[in-house]
Amino acid sequence: MSQSNSKTGTLFIISAPSGAGKTTLVHALLDSSPNLFVSISHTTRPKRSYEKDGIDYHFVDENEFDRMTQEGQFLEHAEVFDKNYGTSRTLVEEQLATGKDIILEIEWQGAKQIRELLPNVVSIFILPPSYETLEERLGGRGEDNESIERRMREAKAGIYHYKEYDYLVINDDIAVALDELKTIISASQHRYRQQKARFDKFVQDLLVDS
Repeated sequence: MSQSNSKTGTLFIISAPSGAGKTTLVHALLDSSPNLFVSISHTTRPKRSYEKDGIDYHFVDENEFDRMTQEGQFLEHAEVFDKNYGTSRTLVEEQLATGKDIILEIEWQGAKQIRELLPNVVSIFILPPSYETLEERLGGRGEDNESIERRMREAKAGIYHYKEYDYLVINDDIAVALDELKTIISASQHRYRQQKARFDKFVQDLLVDS
């Protein structure tokens, strides 16, 4: 008997305060996990010189974003630093239906919206090792003091929501944090609740063949 391949894709949320190292961790995770994919968000933020439309983000103007919001095209959306970000409902649902495991890099506001819609989502919050480290990382980006202070305020506000997440990872040593992320991903992919249809079919076939 061969094992059923009717795997359901798992949706992962990874959130973190600015400066916690989320993007670096996610890139490293993707490099070592070929079956993981990141959903590309829509944003009204201006495109930076090194970014590509459709690869880093889907860049849209405010009118287009408002239209998509009103038509219910977003699984979640939130305003971050005066710019809007949203996750396409259709793209995520189509990818999950094909068995792909999807990562959403989103803020706590969007994570809350998705948990209300999709209770089987796996949520992970990345924490910095200390407040001082967070401040140093933000300061190393070359931003002005006003921007750093604002990001620090936003970071503190976001950290207060850590209890809403399934898993917490402290990013002190990136290699250790990456291993912890991999463990969470692997364990979640084998949850009965997440793969109920697949495992029910497998066990039914197992008992028939016994």
